[in-house]
Amino acid sequence: MADLSAADHRALAAIARRLAQAGLAMPGSLTERSMRCGKPACRCAQDPPQLHGPYHQWTRKVDGKTVTVNLTAEQAARYQPWFANAQTLRTLVSELEELTLRIASQAEGWR
Repeated sequence: MADLSAADHRALAAIARRLAQAGLAMPGSLTERSMRCGKPACRCAQDPPQLHGPYHQWTRKVDGKTVTVNLTAEQAARYQPWFANAQTLRTLVSELEELTLRIASQAEGWR
């Protein structure tokens, strides 16, 4: 393993602390959508349109396929912190990968 500088140790420790604080993490993404129903006489087809919704949709990959689940407003509010935690974890993993690449590049003389 490459020798880590004091700054590298501090950066790694900071990432580890933030990872340790993470709570439950919901995979995928949560979106809020408003839609047209397709009925020509509906309010959503008027000018200006009054779309139906909002609808809360949770989308994720399962076995390589996109799966979408409609959530109630209450469910979306309840699980929003878990979606935020998942985003935080993705950011922290990226920071850890960048730190690791920088350390390996310096140790090996890669550019």
